[in-house]
Amino acid sequence: MSSFCWPVRVYIEDTDAGGIVYYVNYLKYMERARSEWLRQFGLTQQGLLDANIQLVVHRLECRYAKPARLDDALQVSAEIERHDACRMTFHQQVTCRGEPLCDAWVDIACIDATRLKPTRWPAPLRAALSGQHLQD
Repeated sequence: MSSFCWPVRVYIEDTDAGGIVYYVNYLKYMERARSEWLRQFGLTQQGLLDANIQLVVHRLECRYAKPARLDDALQVSAEIERHDACRMTFHQQVTCRGEPLCDAWVDIACIDATRLKPTRWPAPLRAALSGQHLQD
């Protein structure tokens, strides 16, 4: 699947006293990019919850290279590296003017929101994923 990108601007609320993005905010930017990635398939987090489906972070590895600063225009990518019936791994990157600032590998699990047990991806997402040349 091709890489999905979402633009983010760094605001004062994202930074520490020195005007540098606080480390946890990169994870928030990545979460937003994954949520917007879902929208391209006609899915929303609220719609999934209404269908008793929840997407949860199962595992996360993150490497920080350089800081983002106040007023920077960032690009946050979300690209699926692999997936199976109820789990997928995203490679996500935050860049500024094409320069990598942060890389992450995020494992997402699809669960039944009531039982908190793994469940298959919703049909629209399964259809989108089935057309891709990814590891199943």
